[in-house]
Amino acid sequence: MSTPMSYQTHVSRLLKLGLPLVGANVAGFSIHMTDTIMLGWYSVSSLAAATVATGLWFVIFIIGAGFGRAVTPMVAEAIEQGDETRARRVTRMALWLSAIYSTLLIVPFMYGEQVLLLIGQEPSVAAEGGLYLRIAVLGMFPAMGAQVMRSYLGAMELTAVQLWITLIALAANALVNYALIFGNLGAPELGIEGAAIASVVIQLLQMIALMIYTQRTKPEAELFRRIWRSDAEAMGEVFRLGLPIGLTSFAEGGLFVGSSIMMGWIGEVELAAHGIALQLTAFMFMFHVGMCEAATIRASRHFGARNEVDLKRGAYAAYGVSLTFGLLVVLVYLAMPGTLVSMFIDPTDPARDAVLTLGISLIIVSALFQFVDAGQIVALSVLRGVQDTRVPMWLAIVSYWVIGIPSSYLLAFTFGVGPVGLWLGLTVGLGIAAILLGLRFWARTTRSTG
Repeated sequence: MSTPMSYQTHVSRLLKLGLPLVGANVAGFSIHMTDTIMLGWYSVSSLAAATVATGLWFVIFIIGAGFGRAVTPMVAEAIEQGDETRARRVTRMALWLSAIYSTLLIVPFMYGEQVLLLIGQEPSVAAEGGLYLRIAVLGMFPAMGAQVMRSYLGAMELTAVQLWITLIALAANALVNYALIFGNLGAPELGIEGAAIASVVIQLLQMIALMIYTQRTKPEAELFRRIWRSDAEAMGEVFRLGLPIGLTSFAEGGLFVGSSIMMGWIGEVELAAHGIALQLTAFMFMFHVGMCEAATIRASRHFGARNEVDLKRGAYAAYGVSLTFGLLVVLVYLAMPGTLVSMFIDPTDPARDAVLTLGISLIIVSALFQFVDAGQIVALSVLRGVQDTRVPMWLAIVSYWVIGIPSSYLLAFTFGVGPVGLWLGLTVGLGIAAILLGLRFWARTTRSTG
């Protein structure tokens, strides 16, 4: 076994691999934030509808995206062991599973308005949200296919290209939104439907660009050669690892969507303020997502080499980097909450003052769970690196749904704390997840590498 790397080396390599992924995730999320900002300028009603509709779209997406995320540890381990064939097989079958999953969603998404009404949303919000979902479902496979390609390239430690492709997509999305939402540049004024069309177009272009880059950069991998041929063994491997990843992400994402649904029970202004706070918090969270993707790659390599010492040191480095950034975010939130919230609201909107006041309160409260949110995603990332996904899935479900959602409901409604109490409940769920998942990793590391 080679000499273990120092902690400084682990931090340096993590940052080198992860910062382009951070940039790509920030740019990717900025695409969705651009939708939110522009719809907020269009109308508070459209902002509220987009908050709940995009949240619903996302939690359904992340279940299937688990197949793409499974590619990262599987390909990274295969490359470490010199098995290019296995890397190709699992990537192809991840694309197959993504296509199957996306096709199954088309009919249910046609009834998006009815679903939103069923979960208690106001009729005006449900109508606009349903329009968005009927169009946005067409972007499900492109988004999932792009996730597979990003995971494959990330496992190969080819991360810089992801940043550049996403930056171009961000600029294109802003232009298309500007045209289709407001009716500029000779386009029709489509409002929330225009935002949905823009998302589908950009998702498709991103997937195609990543596939073209992969083919040109790694022609020897023959990734797309005879891609129509099924591979039951590889598909089974991806499914068994990817479904728990997707369900774990669903449990976490569902925590926030559940909070949006409950906030919608309080009122439209509260839901709009909640959507702004979620957007800002999720934007900052993209740093953790990018760095933890890098942590999964690094952990997978050490796992493939059965290098327990560097596996643990790499985990310590990931915790240190994410928690340090969490501290910086807290300082920003506390220093300028009003400036951050006001970016999302049209100054002439009659509801501006009410949304701004509540949004500031929620941003200040959201600073509390920066650390626990960072802790839980780092633990999940290193567990995925050692291909431990089933037990973490159940730990996440218990933390988010058995503890987090009930805590939010009790604080918001039973004890009358309102929107702020709802966010405190989120903090409780994330904190429990950070503790349980962290204990799982440190308890199982020796056996995973033995």
